[in-house]
Amino acid sequence: MEAAIVIMALLFFAFVALGVYATVKVVKAAKRGVDRTINQARRTVEDTTLRAKSYGQGGVAGELAQLRLSLRTSMRATQDALQAGVAEDASLRESLDLFRRLSAHGQELDEDLKRLEREPDRARVAGQLTDLRTRTEQITQSADSLRWAARDRARKFAEDDLSSLSQQIDMEAGALRHWSEPAAQDPAADDFSWPDAGAAAPGAERGQVWPAEAEAAGPRPEAQAAGGQAQGQQEPPPAITARDPRLAAYPWEKSARPETTN
Repeated sequence: MEAAIVIMALLFFAFVALGVYATVKVVKAAKRGVDRTINQARRTVEDTTLRAKSYGQGGVAGELAQLRLSLRTSMRATQDALQAGVAEDASLRESLDLFRRLSAHGQELDEDLKRLEREPDRARVAGQLTDLRTRTEQITQSADSLRWAARDRARKFAEDDLSSLSQQIDMEAGALRHWSEPAAQDPAADDFSWPDAGAAAPGAERGQVWPAEAEAAGPRPEAQAAGGQAQGQQEPPPAITARDPRLAAYPWEKSARPETTN
């Protein structure tokens, strides 16, 4: 009885622990989804604001907004391209590591640009625009180089695979088009075999008789039919004496040896 109570208590605690674990996982997943949605919404708002400032404002404020917008657009596009390509090409992991190091410099530059947007001393900010523009171009060019290299690599693999597939399809199509009709042959030609000594000759069914049997076989049926029609006009043929059975039936058989007496 006590063992059953202990087992039921263990099962109860196991189910409770499993429920707590599942609840925590669901909450964390929901939190990540909410955070992702909030970050995406914040990013969209910031991009829209920067685009409006770069087009609507001039001077230092418009220049800073344009630099931030160019930096954020290039870095985001490169990140999406590398993360999408690394799932199919493991060699992009090193490029992704390099991009993470580049992202640290990009975030630092974005924070500097954001801080300078709130700087009241516009003359001092204007003096730093040359350096800020150089840093931005350097980071964006590096990001663009990684992105285009990854895209060129993926396109090259796709072209090679398509070329190989096209060659295989051409070979298969050519093989399918090579059809031919076998030449018609006389089936009787393949069934030829030498007859036994006591069997009928192969040509007997078609009216052909070996020379050794020509005399013993007598006249052909055609000759008999013709002879029947002209029976009244011609004399009956002479009687044919039977051949000695001891004689050889075929030319290649040995002749009978004479009996010897002591």
